[in-house]
Amino acid sequence: MSILKNKVAKNASWIIISKVVQAILALIINMLTARYLGPSNYGVINYAASIISFVVPIMNLGFSNVLVREFVEHPEEEGKIIGTCITLSVLSSFACILGVMTYTFLVDVDQLIINIAIAFYSISLIAQAFELIQYWYQYKLLSKHTAIVSLIAYLIVSGYKFFLLVSRASVELFALSNSIDYFLIAFALLFLYKKNGGQHISFSSAVGKRVLSNSKHYIVSTMMITVFAQIDRIMIKLMINEAAVGYYSAAVTCSTMTSFVFIAIIDSFRPVIFSHKKSGDENGYKLNIERLYCIIIYLALAQSVLMTILSRYIIHIMYGSEYEQSVLALQIVVWYTTFSYMGSVRSVWILGETKQKYLWIINLSSAILNIVLNYYFIKLWGIYGAAIASLLTQIFANI
Repeated sequence: MSILKNKVAKNASWIIISKVVQAILALIINMLTARYLGPSNYGVINYAASIISFVVPIMNLGFSNVLVREFVEHPEEEGKIIGTCITLSVLSSFACILGVMTYTFLVDVDQLIINIAIAFYSISLIAQAFELIQYWYQYKLLSKHTAIVSLIAYLIVSGYKFFLLVSRASVELFALSNSIDYFLIAFALLFLYKKNGGQHISFSSAVGKRVLSNSKHYIVSTMMITVFAQIDRIMIKLMINEAAVGYYSAAVTCSTMTSFVFIAIIDSFRPVIFSHKKSGDENGYKLNIERLYCIIIYLALAQSVLMTILSRYIIHIMYGSEYEQSVLALQIVVWYTTFSYMGSVRSVWILGETKQKYLWIINLSSAILNIVLNYYFIKLWGIYGAAIASLLTQIFANI
């Protein structure tokens, strides 16, 4: 057991170290980008990112939620599981790109910059399909490799963004950087998979049917989570303007800039929790669920308190006085992260208990509530109304 705990700790530490470096780079690049582009163009970038986020659950087909358990339960079929899931996700990504481009040409008519930015962002969907292989590294507790690959890719992309800033490039080229990042990571992870003795990758219709039977519950539910995570920025753009999206996005970016810590902790606990469940060790299973909840809740509460107190300094240091409208939005929206991370832990428990069929009910009702609240609150209080709507939705969804 002590060996397993050490592996979990090392696995999490590699992810966290990598993400800390990435976070520092992201803060610097994001700060410079937001100042250079200004609230309006910065809003365009974030609007494009929100549109793409909507279709990621469809592209992903819910696989990211079940792959670790599939590897735990069917270790002899690792290659078939990876190959099948990537193939199905790639096919889904092309359909998603077509849907996204149809949307932007219909809704954002005669807004060429937005159309191009969304097109560049949409290319990343293909690479994200290949990124499913990262869950094999989680299962093997080999996140050292994914951490190093992600860090190198981010360093390259950060250099690209810095070049864009120096050369005063157009906003569309900033949108392209997201796709470059995903492709670099995807190719490197595939290369290292074979080098680390991964099984031969192949497609199996039988495996596809089995995995989809478990993951299908997550497609709609994850999409609904995306709705109440991203719909606010889309509605702000449609109801106010791109600059308002820029102010709101600055607040949200600050509130989630430490999310990598929470993701690393949850990802490292997931295979251990499923292993206890599979072996029938209910005490170990419940104990690790409880530990994960405690760690996540206390860390999230501490973060929310600190960011509420220091919000003005954080916004002014990162974005400048031009983003003063983001301060109050940050003070509100940072509190929804606590409930959001609780939802991520609950998803692990739901999968362990095979209660996925209830997810779509919870998340669909939350998405509907979020759209209604945003519609009325944005009219009343602008971006602050959107922040309140997000907070109330997360409380409803996870409590």
